[in-house]
Amino acid sequence: MDGFLLQATIYLATAVIAVPLAARLGLGSVLGYLVAGILIGPVFGFIGSGSEAEDLQHFAEFGVVMMLFLIGLELEPRALWNMRHRLLGLGGLQILLTMGLVTAAAMALGQPLQTALAIGMILALSSTAIVLQTLSEKNLMQTGGGRSTFSVLLTQDIAVIPMLALMPLLAVAQGPLFGPDGSVVRQGAGDHAADGAHGGLSLVEGLPGWGVTLVTLGAVAVVILLGIYATRPLFRFIHAARLREMYTAFALLIVVGIAFLMTLVGLSPALGTFLAGVVLANSEFRHELESDIEPFKGLLLGLFFITVGASVNFAVLSAQPFTIIGLTLGLMLVKGLVLYGLAQLFKLRGRDQWLFTLGLAQAGEFGFVLISFALQQNVLGPAIGERLLLIVALSMMLTPLFFIAYDQISKRIVDAVDDLEGDEIDEQGQIIIAGVGRFGQVVNRMVQMSGFKTTVLDHDLKTIQLMRKFGFKGYFGDPTRPDILHAAGLAEAKVLVVALDDKNAATRLVAYARRERPDMHIVARARDRSHVYELYRAGANDIVRELFDSSLRAGRYVLENMGLTEFEANELETTFYHMDREAVRELASLWKPGVPVEQNTAYVERARELNKDLETALLDQFTDDDGARKTGT
Repeated sequence: MDGFLLQATIYLATAVIAVPLAARLGLGSVLGYLVAGILIGPVFGFIGSGSEAEDLQHFAEFGVVMMLFLIGLELEPRALWNMRHRLLGLGGLQILLTMGLVTAAAMALGQPLQTALAIGMILALSSTAIVLQTLSEKNLMQTGGGRSTFSVLLTQDIAVIPMLALMPLLAVAQGPLFGPDGSVVRQGAGDHAADGAHGGLSLVEGLPGWGVTLVTLGAVAVVILLGIYATRPLFRFIHAARLREMYTAFALLIVVGIAFLMTLVGLSPALGTFLAGVVLANSEFRHELESDIEPFKGLLLGLFFITVGASVNFAVLSAQPFTIIGLTLGLMLVKGLVLYGLAQLFKLRGRDQWLFTLGLAQAGEFGFVLISFALQQNVLGPAIGERLLLIVALSMMLTPLFFIAYDQISKRIVDAVDDLEGDEIDEQGQIIIAGVGRFGQVVNRMVQMSGFKTTVLDHDLKTIQLMRKFGFKGYFGDPTRPDILHAAGLAEAKVLVVALDDKNAATRLVAYARRERPDMHIVARARDRSHVYELYRAGANDIVRELFDSSLRAGRYVLENMGLTEFEANELETTFYHMDREAVRELASLWKPGVPVEQNTAYVERARELNKDLETALLDQFTDDDGARKTGT
């Protein structure tokens, strides 16, 4: 117990130091975890190869288990069906093409077909843990490249099921290790390693290859049936106890129990919990499960990355450095070429194309699972398994560097767009709309339908092209550039609408337009209250907080459903609107740029006074002197 606690302390202390440093340097948390693992493992030797270290690694692997469970919860079967074209097309082609090329390369290096095919399956997979973590940190999940990357990762996670089912059949096909009846003739070193990993308890030990496949499929069926028929009644039983900790206990029981069942039959625990998550995605308890598991997932996933770094065998690497590094880079090059070709085929362009190519070029954590299982089934020899483990680990460690390379490429792509010449503006209107996204396009449609002519400018070429398809005229160009703004008719225009997504660019545009045209009326969109103050000082006449009006309407609906008449609710909404606008104008004079509002004493005190005045005005409007609600209005 003392040794286990020491190992855990070293892991956590190193993570607390290394990860914030990596985040500050812009390297991302994943690279920080991996470097921490290398430092405490191969470099300083703080983590040995004893039973305590192995126990801690098993805990860390539950980070991946829980992550796959949460991914499954987000994917309803109907959503999977709707994604079938991308899953089968983009994801399926990636797996098949990569498997084919890696298998051919392994055979060219002298491996038999069965071993080469196993290697192809192992290395065709990418790292769900690292890629999704990095996409979330960089806010890239909702981009076209991010969604395509997620589709491929999801396909790979699902593909592990048939891969695990096929692996024992490859062992049977090799023949020399098995007798005529399919029973094991001799046991390789991989069996002992796998037995140790499973704690010596396995339901498939001694079974022929076809028997292992049947048990594997049976375990998957059990997980699905339990998820459909057993989980909901049990959750309702737990719900009756009204004890918050029981929800967490039951959520952990689901994850740990299914992981144990998968381990008994030699399957990946993460794969089983992923299936369970998909089955439970339609459950009314889905969100409860997510909130209970999420805190454990983050910490254990970090520990998993540390164990990946600590597992790098520098003895093997130093013995064959050029071979191992060359194979790792060769693998990433092959996968990168396949991904780049698929990106072209599925019409991913620019930054999305590079995100898709660089983000998935590594091997993944399921590779560790397949290697262990292949060793257990004698599909791979110990020496090959050791090299493959090292290749998978090194490729995962290089992935954060690939994302850094993507950041640099992305900046250059943006700069290249900046250098594109803007459209020649051949028509000018009295209303200029700078930015025609979600906000600006509504303003533009309303104004044009009212019979007024607008000149629309936007820096996003795709947005302008989409507008033209729907019959709206717009010009591509940067609205903050003085030459483009003057070409749009700044000297004669009556109204300028600033609806740019970039807060700083919007403020600069307002300030420039106000200097050039002191008499022009400027309507500007603000992202938040601080941006309101910035635009107010820059010279905007009307400032619209993008969510303020919709929030007022929602508040009015609430009042109407609490018993107020439509007239009363509308009057309260109008009163609140005018008083809030006056409050913002007054507070703008007290606001100090760069100073948090909670540290601005004068601002905080005046805001409190204005809130009290507003509350009093709202109550006075529909109550008598004695506090009773007025009637007859």
